[in-house]
Amino acid sequence: MAIPLTAVARIGAYIVSKHFSGAKRYPLVLMLEPLFRCNLACAGCGKIDYPDDILNQRLSYDQCMEAIDDCGAPVVSIAGGEPLLHRDLPKIVRGYLDRKKFVILCTNALLLEKKIDQYKPDPMFTWSVHLDGDAVMHDKSVCLEGVFETAVRAIKLAKSKGFQVSINCTLFQGADAGRVADFLDEMKKVGVNGVTISPGYAYERAPDQEHFLNRTKTKQLFRDILARGRGGKAWSFTQSTMFLDFLAGNQALHCTPWGNPTRTVFGWQRPCYLLGEGYAKTFKELMDETDWDAYGVGNYEKCADCMVHSGFEASAVTAILQNPLKALDLSVRGVRTSGPMAKDISRENERKAEFVFSSHVEKMLAEIKAKNPRSRKVQREPAE
Repeated sequence: MAIPLTAVARIGAYIVSKHFSGAKRYPLVLMLEPLFRCNLACAGCGKIDYPDDILNQRLSYDQCMEAIDDCGAPVVSIAGGEPLLHRDLPKIVRGYLDRKKFVILCTNALLLEKKIDQYKPDPMFTWSVHLDGDAVMHDKSVCLEGVFETAVRAIKLAKSKGFQVSINCTLFQGADAGRVADFLDEMKKVGVNGVTISPGYAYERAPDQEHFLNRTKTKQLFRDILARGRGGKAWSFTQSTMFLDFLAGNQALHCTPWGNPTRTVFGWQRPCYLLGEGYAKTFKELMDETDWDAYGVGNYEKCADCMVHSGFEASAVTAILQNPLKALDLSVRGVRTSGPMAKDISRENERKAEFVFSSHVEKMLAEIKAKNPRSRKVQREPAE
């Protein structure tokens, strides 16, 4: 079981209650980015390419609690940047657990061995360690040698202390299905509790724009990977089998960006975790005033190749509720990895991309300068 039964029961009860209450849009996972600063500089990441004044910003404990109280999602995924750089993170995690939320703490694991004793094992808490394949694949992805070895050592330490540990694997252009399958087998031997796997998304601010998968290549890659693992049944995934079926091209899903609302130092990010097209001051404003129909595959050029779990896992959950027998069949038989693929969503009427992100950065820099007229930079936390 990739997710503890306690968490499954609470999340399931929440989803069923929302579904049968007729709620059209509701959050499933709060994506929290309490800071953007990181101790790595990955070529495919669009989160670290900000001026220092913004990288030095942090969401406070109170802001983090307000975010979950406002949106009410049963799950919180804490990312960044590198969240372990946030000095109040143990208190933030404890605050979420006290609210009976399932907490996923995403980390590159470089600081995990040093910080791990600030946390306690809990059935509602999981470390999610970022590993993009085997040692060669991952160290290339993060642009630094030795990170894979450090991460695996930290995983083993966390497991020895009684923590739930999953891995978050993002795949890019050139990924080899056989090597990925071997990597998943290796992680199974290491003892990870689950795997979150997804194709990368081309952040417009990322230094490397050439190595992201398009939809056709994504579907074939995941078919080839899952075929090596009995349709995915050989590994324990944190995602639904319906989402894996989508990755393999067996069905076309529309994204549901409101399923994973994102709170960052800028505010509530529109429309999703991956696109920064605007920011709302409150969760209610995000939900009520965002033009959701303007985004997604077939609606917006920037969304054309996206098949990332943060946009489509909530869609897969809805599909399970609408077709439980199909979901049951997938769980028994595994994902189909051959034969014709489902017809994809038409892009005929999609609108062209707008590049407005820099204006949000400039606005925040002006606000920071107005609050700190005598100092160009906000005081940093002590170096790790």
